[in-house]
Amino acid sequence: MLMDRRCASLLVVDVQERLLPAIDDGAAVLDHCVWLVRVARQLGVPVVLSEQYPQGLGPTATALQEAAGDAAVVHKTAFSCVADGSLSGTPVDARRQVVVTGTEAHVCVLQTALGLRWQGKEVFVVAEAVGSRKPADKELALARMRAHGIEVVSREMVAFEWMERCTAPEFRTVSRNFIR
Repeated sequence: MLMDRRCASLLVVDVQERLLPAIDDGAAVLDHCVWLVRVARQLGVPVVLSEQYPQGLGPTATALQEAAGDAAVVHKTAFSCVADGSLSGTPVDARRQVVVTGTEAHVCVLQTALGLRWQGKEVFVVAEAVGSRKPADKELALARMRAHGIEVVSREMVAFEWMERCTAPEFRTVSRNFIR
């Protein structure tokens, strides 16, 4: 199945100030998440940010907050965004496809992606835009998600599938500003 911007949302899980420094290659994970949020906004795909216990882990990283603008932000204490119902009433709840990014791949991203899949959603996890403290945990999480029918994709797959064709009105802008 292809990703379709008309029925997709982007969920960025727990890319927070105090957690990010502990993530293997955390700066790159943040950059990839920001890139995806900017592409989503350019193409009209709604964005939702989650924050795990922000009192302890801090808010969403500043660069991501700035890129996301007025995106919905949900707070949670369960590791899964699905487990405590924090996505109810958000675009993630309303749309059938969810593109998922964030941290940690083997905890909150995994549990959220599996929960969304079990709800019947089409779930896509962006490999370079998820991270864990240990690379081995990220790899195990991606393998487990694949085994449960979750598509593991790259950020450019997301952008090109959302645009669908080179005649899309936004193609030149996205190509010039994001595809290098």
